Amino acid sequence: MNNIIEETKFLLKKYNIKANKSLGQNFLINEDVISEIISCSNLNKNDLVIEIGPGLGTLTKFLLEKAGKVICIELDHKMVDILNDRFYLYDNFKILNADVLKTDLSRLISEEKSNPNIKNAKIVSNLPYYITTPIIMKLLEEKLDLESITVMIQKEVADRLTAIPGSKDCGAITYSVYYYSIAEKIFEVPSSSFIPEPEVVSEVIKLNIRKSPAVSVKDEKLFFKIIKNSFMQRRKTLLNSLTNSQIFSSKEYGTKILNMLGLPINVRAENLSIEDFGRISDLLYLDLNETS
Repeated sequence: MNNIIEETKFLLKKYNIKANKSLGQNFLINEDVISEIISCSNLNKNDLVIEIGPGLGTLTKFLLEKAGKVICIELDHKMVDILNDRFYLYDNFKILNADVLKTDLSRLISEEKSNPNIKNAKIVSNLPYYITTPIIMKLLEEKLDLESITVMIQKEVADRLTAIPGSKDCGAITYSVYYYSIAEKIFEVPSSSFIPEPEVVSEVIKLNIRKSPAVSVKDEKLFFKIIKNSFMQRRKTLLNSLTNSQIFSSKEYGTKILNMLGLPINVRAENLSIEDFGRISDLLYLDLNETS
């Protein structure tokens, strides 16, 4: 661990770098944490790894030793210069100075997998906490050719992402993550593992991408629209939330749908399983298509 601390301090001094709060930069200095991240990622030389927000490259160095190829996506051009200096001798290193939310990851993965030595693509990252959710949703909703996503994120967000649909910690994003992947918590990371220390506890989670969605629905867009609107007014009943958002054309119609599915009239969104939402979605889909 001392080696990484000294290395980090050296790099910060050499390049006259200070953590950029607006980019959510906190530099990882705990070698035990890095070893566990590498271990749970199950990397081998047939893997393409995409690392988002590599910063000084503390994790990158270990990824390069295990994976067939590592592509870093870094927004901060100062960090890009450092990473190029550090890893220019590695023939399995590539860096993009880009915003991951604007990057065509599907094309990137497809191009890299045209190399017969690359069999799988994986995300392994210490994500910038301020845009964790948009990044994860992009990775899932774009249905990328990924095997797994191993990321360090804020513990509070990790709790919601890895919750079981229908449990007290769940939110709309819980259902999306569960739909696309099997999520697992790996381990908590104390604030002392970074410089500067963040004000929150971190957690490493792994999302193992499903071969097919957790439920089969007739209209995926409608399904997610229902879930999103169900949680927008969390304290309201499902009936009120979906009536207010005009998913249900009226309370009477909503009551009829809930009765047909054997669901209580006063049920709340967080009490529903993903299968319940699938049944509501399919009933509405059939009704909409019969009347149109």
